[in-house]
Amino acid sequence: MTTRRKFITTGALGAAATTLGAPAATAQTPIKWRMQTYAGTALGAEVIKPAVDAFNTIAQGQMEIELFYADQLVPTSELFRALQNGTIDAVQSDDDSMASPTEVTVFGGYFPLALRYSLDVPALFNHYGLDEIWKEEYAKVGVKHISAGSWDPCHFSMKDPVTSLADLQGKRVFTFPTAGRFLAQFGVVPVTLPWEDIEIALQTGELDGVAWSGITEVYTASWAKLAPNFLTNNISGAWIGHFFANLERWDEVPPHLQELMRVCFEQSHYYRQHWYWAGEARLRVEGAETNLTSIPDEEWATVEAAAQTFWDEVAAESETKAKVVGIFRQYNEAMSKAGRPYRYG
Repeated sequence: MTTRRKFITTGALGAAATTLGAPAATAQTPIKWRMQTYAGTALGAEVIKPAVDAFNTIAQGQMEIELFYADQLVPTSELFRALQNGTIDAVQSDDDSMASPTEVTVFGGYFPLALRYSLDVPALFNHYGLDEIWKEEYAKVGVKHISAGSWDPCHFSMKDPVTSLADLQGKRVFTFPTAGRFLAQFGVVPVTLPWEDIEIALQTGELDGVAWSGITEVYTASWAKLAPNFLTNNISGAWIGHFFANLERWDEVPPHLQELMRVCFEQSHYYRQHWYWAGEARLRVEGAETNLTSIPDEEWATVEAAAQTFWDEVAAESETKAKVVGIFRQYNEAMSKAGRPYRYG
């Protein structure tokens, strides 16, 4: 005879325990994903590993992401192709570095002089419509755009001091494809190499410098001693970086694990934002291995004017590119009108 007490113990509460507890989930084969980041091991320890570790812990055996660093599975320039065909399940990168065949690729990484501060990126994606554009463009090519975040600014770190545009003439610089395309008009010779080879290339003289990051990564990547002259004029105030997934693999993941990925990756964006913000200022003040140099404002104004011409050239290439450029213009005009602290001068 089943009593009320027995029913509560073995029936309703027992069923609830099965539903809420781990046994039913862990009895299934866990979902296994492979993710590759643009970052090398030293940088990856800050910009991605904590988020992946957190996801794996909270997922409690239901899913596990195995993390690989720059060029470990495929070269960074082949990340998109590997993601699209399912060789890799997820990627952390900018569009430009991974050679995405989309209309928005040119804006990934560092689009010249489009951003002033790290907060500009989440503002543009969450409040000015860029998130919808990116998701639509990547869905067309079988890739899930999970989220975008702001990373460090882009400065020159050079072997020799740079105090005028003439000092950049003929310099071989490791940089991003779009940044290289823009900087070539000032005599810069853009060079593309695997990330892990940059330190040796600076040692051997194959490179004269890098325009790939802010000062935080110059130290993290061990480039500070080799390229000690840090130009305070930046090409962009923030990098636009993303998390992507193979669309078919994403659709196979249960909704609660999709949401867990979003949350962990969003926390990763936030961490990088304050890590870079604090690190950029601290190392400018305390970084003993670097020397700060500047190009005068009146001369740098020619670079800013050239950026506007570059924007026009990009906007003329397609309707989608014109739409994104229009959003950048609208946003920057609003920030200028808002005044301090949004924009100074």
